[in-house]
Amino acid sequence: MNAHTDSQLWTSTPLHQARLAGAEDLNAQILAGYAGLAETDFSHRSHFIAGRFENLYLDRGQVPGLAQVLSSAEALARDILGLPGPLRCGFWLNAMEAGNTTSEHTHEEHDELLSGVYYVAAPVQSGDLILRDGPLLVRLAPTPGTFLFFPPDLPHWVEANHSGRLRLSIGMNFGPTD
Repeated sequence: MNAHTDSQLWTSTPLHQARLAGAEDLNAQILAGYAGLAETDFSHRSHFIAGRFENLYLDRGQVPGLAQVLSSAEALARDILGLPGPLRCGFWLNAMEAGNTTSEHTHEEHDELLSGVYYVAAPVQSGDLILRDGPLLVRLAPTPGTFLFFPPDLPHWVEANHSGRLRLSIGMNFGPTD
């Protein structure tokens, strides 16, 4: 899979966006695989807020297409960070049904160097990503097939899904290998 990244300084924080080649087919595979999962298929779930788990963890081989997306994300993260060697990639699914939101949070729990999100399904009005950069708020509408990378300490959240359809994304953290 090939992806191209564009780095832009929208605020005082560097944000990096990339579009994944072949995303439509991969996203269809991921959506079909996700639809076939049961609660017991997740290794664990976390952040139980407003009646749902925000983070759903599973093995990268459980859902067709997921490993390819993560491999592309890792290559982009290495390029953004300017690191030639391997990175640790932690990831989770975030499935938002109608009315769901995510709470404001950061990803600086461990030794993360870069955080990111990849959009699998993002219907119109399914919830913008809001990034808090000091006094500024940056609003980004999700687009299927798009990666967004940002510093782990950047506060962010997702607005309510008003689309009436599933919004599915893959959250990621990249850090040094142990």
